[in-house]
Amino acid sequence: MTDQDKVWPDTGTVRHTQGTGPADGDQAAPDQRSAMRFSLLIRQAKLLTTKGEYLCVLRDVAPGGCKVRLFHPLPQVARRMTLELANGDRYEVEQIWERDGQAGFSFPAPVPVEYLINEASKYPKRAVRAKVSVRAVLSAGGVKAEVSVRDLSQQGARIESDAYLARDQRVRLELPGMAEIDAKVRWRRDGALGLVFEQTFRFEDLARFVASAGSSESRGDQNRDDGQAVSAG
Repeated sequence: MTDQDKVWPDTGTVRHTQGTGPADGDQAAPDQRSAMRFSLLIRQAKLLTTKGEYLCVLRDVAPGGCKVRLFHPLPQVARRMTLELANGDRYEVEQIWERDGQAGFSFPAPVPVEYLINEASKYPKRAVRAKVSVRAVLSAGGVKAEVSVRDLSQQGARIESDAYLARDQRVRLELPGMAEIDAKVRWRRDGALGLVFEQTFRFEDLARFVASAGSSESRGDQNRDDGQAVSAG
């Protein structure tokens, strides 16, 4: 058994699905078949590392580990990372393997799988946001101004700008390497503006943009803006 076959090493479970385990036709041992595991069709998430934040899709999870779909190679950093779900809950993970756009992680401590899958939390579920530090151009009323994008999701962005813009004012955001995005101003506070997009990104395009743009956040500054996340165990 190689590291690439280990998705949940803490439970002794070996993945025998196509592309992640032994050749087709192999049969899992009885203790492996009885190990508690779930398959997820799609669950957007992100990985927090010392090099920044990276969007992914959580596909499989068990008490001892999980598998995610990637849209780019992960940076060469420490194997310990943090998996954050759309509702803000966080789980410490350790990378075991990465290949063919997927990666397997173990949980240092068993996690409440049903809770994780249901994303039961006092915080509302929302589009996964990535903290970034990107210069962009904002157009409004025929005037263009350079702004700083501080976080980005499929549905909107938080930017920093000295421009005065009214709530619900229509604007256009030009991100480097991306098509122009029509948006409305949702809120304004202390030099920051919240934008809601009228068109949405594909999640994979957003993931690749965030990875190429880099992140302004380090692992030491990962506290959630609006509350504390649930720890594993």
